[in-house]
Amino acid sequence: MDSKEWNIPSHVAIILDGNGRWAKKKRMPRNYGHAQGSKNVERICEDAYHMGIKYLTVYAFSTENWKRPKEEVDALMKLLNTYLKDSIKTSEKNNMRVRIIGDISKLSDEMKQSIHALEEASKNNTGLNFQVALNYGSRDEIIRAVKALSLAVKEEKITVDDINENLFEQYLDTREIPDPDLLIRTSGEQRLSNYMLWQLAYTEFYFTDVLWPDFDKKELEKAVEYYNGRTRKFGAIS
Repeated sequence: MDSKEWNIPSHVAIILDGNGRWAKKKRMPRNYGHAQGSKNVERICEDAYHMGIKYLTVYAFSTENWKRPKEEVDALMKLLNTYLKDSIKTSEKNNMRVRIIGDISKLSDEMKQSIHALEEASKNNTGLNFQVALNYGSRDEIIRAVKALSLAVKEEKITVDDINENLFEQYLDTREIPDPDLLIRTSGEQRLSNYMLWQLAYTEFYFTDVLWPDFDKKELEKAVEYYNGRTRKFGAIS
């Protein structure tokens, strides 16, 4: 299929998997893999935008990742904070709007400040909409939404009868962001790992054995080509 004839997915979500295994294959520490994976995010953002993708959401750090060894978690937090600060210049250069989804209340004050500065600096950019899932877990997101809805009912801002799918989605981290058309997971794993469970209800899934640091424009094109070979159906199977 000619790439010029492709139906480009508006929103692509990616589970960035395989940084540690990539580093191990090169006999390097896991944190080296995370650093290279971080650099690859910027490259894929540019590739996605030039392909016509409007929204890109990546799973950077999950609520379960806190269970990893403290040394690795500390290194990841340092790397992520540096990435957030550097992204201010990157977002300006690429006209990219960046938003963070997840529970940032448990992050350090420094990271919260970096997130606020990045979102504020990029809020009027009109290019790629880039979402970073940071301290994100879909079950946690849904519980937080239910609590917020319950409080709104208690305070008589809404009634129970007002609650429907559209209203519920306004309490999710992804409000104002369309649901993904395509999910990509690298490294050969085939599970969602508590990622965007509500939003992925009708999303096409693409799994590849390629480790994240090796995932490039060619691999992204393969995923989009796969997406074009699918027949999009919504609702029950007939």
